[in-house]
Amino acid sequence: MKLSGKVVLVSGGARGLGAAHGRVLCGHGASVVLGDLRDDEGALVAKGIGDEARYVHLDVTEERSWAAAIEFAISTFGRLDGLVNNAGICPSVPLLETALEDYRRVLDVNLVGPFLGIKTAAPAIASTGGGSIVNIGSIEGHRGVENLSGYVSSKFGLQGLTRTAAIELAAQKIRVNTINPGAIDTPMVWEAGGALLQDEAKAEVLDWLNKMAPWGRIATADEVAEASAYFLSDAAQFVTGADLTIDGGLTAGAKFS
Repeated sequence: MKLSGKVVLVSGGARGLGAAHGRVLCGHGASVVLGDLRDDEGALVAKGIGDEARYVHLDVTEERSWAAAIEFAISTFGRLDGLVNNAGICPSVPLLETALEDYRRVLDVNLVGPFLGIKTAAPAIASTGGGSIVNIGSIEGHRGVENLSGYVSSKFGLQGLTRTAAIELAAQKIRVNTINPGAIDTPMVWEAGGALLQDEAKAEVLDWLNKMAPWGRIATADEVAEASAYFLSDAAQFVTGADLTIDGGLTAGAKFS
């Protein structure tokens, strides 16, 4: 899974799963550009990783912002070989209480964002001879979840976007795949989980999540990022349109003990 010489842009890179991608991908030899709206946090993450990581301001809902981020990656590292569409939001609100503008906001970030990322990055990736795009989905892209209508809708949609892009971009030697994590120890999960479970302490929420998975725990962000490293590497050069679940067996079936 060596990524030496490859340049990867990661959206939502200022914290959580995005920051883990920066650490893991650079650890495999890549140069990484972390894009986010949290400028101070993102700059600190990139600085902590080292010279092969840079931060750029990126609003995934704006096509011009994507274009600027890709131009920054190319001007900084000379090329673009991969994209990780990681940015996402997960507000927890009952469907009948969800305002239209809030529902649209989730779709804008979680689905329109990856669409714009693919559309804008593909020509740059094609110009290097091809590469890889990884969309960070969710197990909630395969099932309904109470109070997460916007998030679930966006992740179901991302599955279709991935497969369509994989077909259309194959001629340009660009592979497009989806990773579907279960619960991960990241700020977004704790924010959504805290809202769903109200005032329960983080330790109690963690215990509840751990008991749900046959493996006995939730994933670390680095474990999910390692899967992205595989998809971005030449080891996965014949893998496209795929859908990889990383959930400790949570969606494999029922657990009664």
